[in-house]
Order: sequence, then structure tokens, then C-alpha cells
Amino acid sequence: QLQLVESGGGLVQPGESLRLSCAASGFNLKYYAIIWFRQAPGKEREKVLCMSSKNESTYYADTVKGRFTISRDNDKNVVYLQMNSLNSDDTATYYCAADRGSSTCYDQLESYLEVWGQGTLVTVSS
Repeated sequence: QLQLVESGGGLVQPGESLRLSCAASGFNLKYYAIIWFRQAPGKEREKVLCMSSKNESTYYADTVKGRFTISRDNDKNVVYLQMNSLNSDDTATYYCAADRGSSTCYDQLESYLEVWGQGTLVTVSS
């Protein structure tokens, strides 16, 4: 069974950091593009950041540039989203997804992404 599980969300104060994890089972993440999305309350899901199999990052949300980074640990079969200098606009449920049809980031449509995690909630509030 192909599965992604996100973890690491929680409540933090503005300016603090969090690292989210996206752990895969049933397939090896290192061959595929992995994309992080987020969905804020009452808003549409937004594509945030993608990492290719060559560890090249592509940012889709300008508001996270310089604050968020993506990385992977192939030995653990996990992709991470490091989020620094968090603010209230970052409050959302964060999802990871895998494009098992591609190793590169090319602004994939959500419909192309066959494996999704259940999401982890990040709340930034004082």
C-alpha cells in the first residue's frame, strides 16, 4: 500500500520554527518529485514547494521564499519541510504529495499526484 504520513505540526508563536516530516511507505521517495501543499481555513489549497529526485527545490509560493526549505533523507524515506520565521499567514493544514510519474518539478497538477498524506495542522498564534 502506497502511503504518505505527515507529522510535526502544532501550535507555535510568530517568529518560531517548525519542521514537518513526510514519511513514505510502500514506495521509495527518492525517485520522485515531492510537493508540499497547504490549505488555510476557508481558502483553496496552495502549492508551496517541490523537491525533485535530484534535490532541486522549486518554490511556488512567494511568501515562503527565504523562510521555508525542503530536504530529504533517503535512508529514512522521509522528506522534510523546514519552516522558519513563521507568521499567522502560515497557519494551515500542510500536505505532502508524490508524483510517481515524474522525478522533476514542473508545476504538476494536483490530479497527477496519486499519493497524498492526510495532512498536519500548523497554527501560528500568540
